[in-house]
Amino acid sequence: MTKKAQKNNNSAATSTIALNKKARHDFFIEERIEAGLSLQGWEVKSLRDGRAQLKESYVLIRAGEAWLLGCHISPLTSASTHVSPDPTRTRKLLLHRRELDRLIGAVERRGYTLVPTALYWKRGKAKLEIGLARGKKQHDKRAADKDRDWERQKARILKHG
Repeated sequence: MTKKAQKNNNSAATSTIALNKKARHDFFIEERIEAGLSLQGWEVKSLRDGRAQLKESYVLIRAGEAWLLGCHISPLTSASTHVSPDPTRTRKLLLHRRELDRLIGAVERRGYTLVPTALYWKRGKAKLEIGLARGKKQHDKRAADKDRDWERQKARILKHG
């Protein structure tokens, strides 16, 4: 393998910054959309260090624009003194107008919700994967857990023969 191919493989493995595993547990994610983020300089540095959390975050559509709320990006201790970082500030999502119009229709008319599922690097830019999702009921969550446990048991049985 060449050095360039090794470099590409390593960058693909480290391109994920943060995942929202709770979103897959709480929602049926029907469609995934990639959006850009409007970030400040200290936030980009923190993301490069992997200091982001999506667990309590959500996407809201206000005045025809999409906003990311509740995403926690911890500032670095070596941050500049003239910048006062706010770790949970509201960040604007960068989407095409056609995508935004489709999302607005799905959220307002069909009762979907927008959930951030992953934060990752793509060609040097931070991207957020948004899931167009419908909420799960408690019995749906239990059924999903039961199915996952059965798949795990089945794999063990087949492995040990």
